[in-house]
Amino acid sequence: MFNPTRLRLARLRLGYTLTKLADVSGVSARTLTDYENGHRPPTVDTLIKLADALAVPLAFLERDSIEPVAVGAASFRKLSKASATRRDAVLATASLALEFFAAIEERFRLPNADIPTFDKLAPDQAADLVRRRWSLGDRPISNMVHLLEAKGVRVASLNHAYSDIDAFCFYRDGIPYVFLNTSKTGERQRFDAAHELGHLVLHSELEMDPSTSKEREAEANAFASSFLMPRTAVESQQMGAASVERILVARSFWKVSAMAMTHRLHELDLLTDWQYRSACITLSDRGFRRAEPGGIVAETSQLLRKVMFGAGARITAKEAAAALDLRPAEVRAYVRHLVPVSA
Repeated sequence: MFNPTRLRLARLRLGYTLTKLADVSGVSARTLTDYENGHRPPTVDTLIKLADALAVPLAFLERDSIEPVAVGAASFRKLSKASATRRDAVLATASLALEFFAAIEERFRLPNADIPTFDKLAPDQAADLVRRRWSLGDRPISNMVHLLEAKGVRVASLNHAYSDIDAFCFYRDGIPYVFLNTSKTGERQRFDAAHELGHLVLHSELEMDPSTSKEREAEANAFASSFLMPRTAVESQQMGAASVERILVARSFWKVSAMAMTHRLHELDLLTDWQYRSACITLSDRGFRRAEPGGIVAETSQLLRKVMFGAGARITAKEAAAALDLRPAEVRAYVRHLVPVSA
């Protein structure tokens, strides 16, 4: 009953090369290649060794195949800094997270997807239309994670070991998925969530070709900035030539980072080039380049909290892990910092 695709998926999710798995398991890389290519199955004893080396129950390697998330289907934020091994690791984990959400949907009716496609519009126009469609007005978004979940997006956490990957998204069978690195600041996660929404709105019909990555990233950034800080509302706050102290008040109001707020003011010609550079230097000196002093609490998931902690037919991490033939710790990683740690 051994499934070669499951062996490969289990290996990739840990960021293991064949050589690394050979070192950990004691099975030669050449033999592992034969197993993954389906040329021959492992013995029961070898299968047990591999399951132990890969930190999965034996039954995991015997489950049905799952279609992996293709590189060309996923839109990565700052992918250029990540190696192929790390990229493949988060995609393999995402493939397994799809099964986690499928297990949830067996018990609960989740919101239908309601993400419009505006691939022919400029990012700021698309952001404005999405706000209108969702009746958001021009006020700050109260909670980006809750908003995405209400519109049918399945939100999960990235492996915190991959700090060079902020977020990514993709569609599978008409359902949008967003993976966030929940080790970041609350402001950073909000912007990443809006950035991924931008990809879903602007680029859902495109293959994520690396040659056009910079252009797509710039468009998603512009969408996120416009979506979180709409032009008319920001301009109405009379932020022309704003001081750093006023910028800090505004960033708290819009729930964005101080740097993002400063960039938006410059983008809207409310700060001159000199004022922009001066503000960035001051903010950097005060620690706002790498952190967000006095920032917001990171957002959590309303949907996952309800299905994992609510009354009735809830599903715990332990139950989900048993259904997926995974260890509970792995399932908890999918919801890390999105729900309480005891899930």
